[in-house]
Amino acid sequence: MKKITKETYINWYKDMLFWRKFEDKLAAVYIQQKVRGFLHLYNGQEAVLAGALHAMNLGEDKMITAYRNHVQPIGMGVDAKRVMAELYGRVTGTSYGMGGSMHIFSKEKGFYGGHGIVGGQIPLGAGIAFADKYFGRKGVTITYFGDGAARQGSLHETFNMAMAWELPVVFIVENNGYAMGTSVARTANHEDIWKLGLAYEMPSEPVDGMNPVAVAEAMDKALSHARSGKGPYFLEMKTYRYRGHSMSDAQKYRTKEEVAEYKKIDPITQVLDVIKKKKYLTEKEIQSINDEVKNMVNECEKFADESPYPEKQQLYDVVYEQEDYPFIKHRL
Repeated sequence: MKKITKETYINWYKDMLFWRKFEDKLAAVYIQQKVRGFLHLYNGQEAVLAGALHAMNLGEDKMITAYRNHVQPIGMGVDAKRVMAELYGRVTGTSYGMGGSMHIFSKEKGFYGGHGIVGGQIPLGAGIAFADKYFGRKGVTITYFGDGAARQGSLHETFNMAMAWELPVVFIVENNGYAMGTSVARTANHEDIWKLGLAYEMPSEPVDGMNPVAVAEAMDKALSHARSGKGPYFLEMKTYRYRGHSMSDAQKYRTKEEVAEYKKIDPITQVLDVIKKKKYLTEKEIQSINDEVKNMVNECEKFADESPYPEKQQLYDVVYEQEDYPFIKHRL
């Protein structure tokens, strides 16, 4: 695995703090109705992404996930300003303002969404991996889904096919404890979701999803397995979300005390504690990063605010692309 250094911890702190503050800003502008529709935030789960990115080969590996998908593309290299503009429904967004919160996408950076259908991205992730194997490419596809999606039949169909074809895919269930508002304990007679992979003889294991080091180590092992041609790997990232399933969630299914307990092992705090203990940064340098992150978020908000909405003509521009249909041309 790539060595975890002083620079790794500093980058983790800056990145995870930016992701957290970026989404805190989204929560604020959502209340102002600048962002409409559904909004699913990632607060608390940042270590799952930070650790994965450390182990990935960006440019080769690909990623696909569900609708809690704002910070992943940023981590993959997508311009954060364009991500926020997409959430605002502006033409400068990643999908020209037509995808919104649940459909961030960037083929250029290897991020394939953003999918609103629960579990719908699981077979799609295997399909991307199939394409890589078919065309002889080196990439591995990281396929994320939530604990609720683990109960979908598409998971079992995909696991079976992925193992039969030895596809280069790493399946990751981000188990944040609640499928929308239903606890994992109430959805099945077992709570260890990772054991589902064992039925297909797929290498599977649980991971501390609140610790980026643990995530990086597990991801390196899983990615190496898949990249070497041995087929899929399944990881259960045991994590937690501090906010509701979406901004409309009243969160009556859990207590404030429970959330407070998980905040004691916050991934950003864990990384910052190591930085302070090992004296990687002074208090002044830490504050400088905090200020830089605040300015970066403000720049994203300003860009989105000042970007125009799409013209109505765009609705037609993206529908038709047919040589013998001259009436409406596909122009994007």
